[in-house]
Amino acid sequence: MKTGLVIGAGPAGLMAAEELAKAGLSVTVIEAKTSPARKFLMAGKSGLNLTKDEPLADFLAAFPDAPDLLLEILHGFGPEQTKAWAQGLGQDVFTGSSGRVFPKVMKASPLLRSWLIRLDGLGVVLRTGLRWNGFTDGGVSVVSANGNEVLTPDVTVLACGGASWARLGADGVWVEYLGDQVVPFKPANMGFERNWSDHMAKHLGAPVKPVVLKCGNRQVKGEFVISGRGIEGSAIYAVSREMREGADLFLDLMPDLSVEKLQMRLDRPRAKNSMTNHLRKAGLSAVKVALLREIGSDFSAGSIKDMPLSHDGPRPIDEAISVAGGLQFAALDRGLMLKNRPGVFCAGEMLDWEAPTGGYLITACLATGQFAGRAAANWAQNRD
Repeated sequence: MKTGLVIGAGPAGLMAAEELAKAGLSVTVIEAKTSPARKFLMAGKSGLNLTKDEPLADFLAAFPDAPDLLLEILHGFGPEQTKAWAQGLGQDVFTGSSGRVFPKVMKASPLLRSWLIRLDGLGVVLRTGLRWNGFTDGGVSVVSANGNEVLTPDVTVLACGGASWARLGADGVWVEYLGDQVVPFKPANMGFERNWSDHMAKHLGAPVKPVVLKCGNRQVKGEFVISGRGIEGSAIYAVSREMREGADLFLDLMPDLSVEKLQMRLDRPRAKNSMTNHLRKAGLSAVKVALLREIGSDFSAGSIKDMPLSHDGPRPIDEAISVAGGLQFAALDRGLMLKNRPGVFCAGEMLDWEAPTGGYLITACLATGQFAGRAAANWAQNRD
């Protein structure tokens, strides 16, 4: 029986392991942490957004600058396949008003539990507490509390994750073993730093909504949060790529009113009302008024609907939800195998791609894991 080794027990790694096992290989998965899929479980704490239920063309458009190979992989495993995968593990799903798809139980643990049971039934062996330590002439070097060990599988799939949330396993240490084939990591889907004046203290933790964020060519309606360290939240994450690359951020604090209608409200007599109360009666929440004061606005309709908001750069990469950068697709063949190391395939967030939150990240990890696992199994069975 041919043997397969998967390094990393996140969604991409487990998906690859399943494909290898279904193809008849004896499969071992090693994981540096003491339990599998920790980042996947963390995502489940906010409901586990599995994918986005939208036309495939719109789904693929969420992957900026994606190589053709990644788009082809997502054509084969996209939103519909992700939903079917979850349902096949006994987890019913539902689609929210925004198109985001979640398991009905709104957590990851039942899904992971079913998956691990299925993998065990396929004979997959999970070894935790083993960290990949590079390649040797004879095979794959791993290290654990018991010392060093060299594994000699017929085929290997690397699914080592990115470089955010190191405490959950994605620490990016693997980069040193792949050298100049890796594009340096950058934070993605992250908050941004800003030093607030003292008068903003009472608004820390307050949501700014509804609001339209305009940054570069992107325009997103949603909400974000004022934090003690700056700004964060879903709408910020949606424009974080443009912000990271240097585009200025502008806010429309009254997105449901035209400039003319807003100005009509502002032109109403103030009587004895303070400016703050006058703005609140015009429809601005307390935190929006505070933001306008923070930047020294003249409180005109034009300023309210096109308010600049500066920042001091992204939060540290380890706090980011995901990363940009990683192993270049140019280093891989069309089966996601390393060109300079036959028999070693790669999948998941360690590859050089970027996507927003909203289900795109998990779907792409599952898709590349399945694709790499199938390609690896085919290579192992036919290499003789």
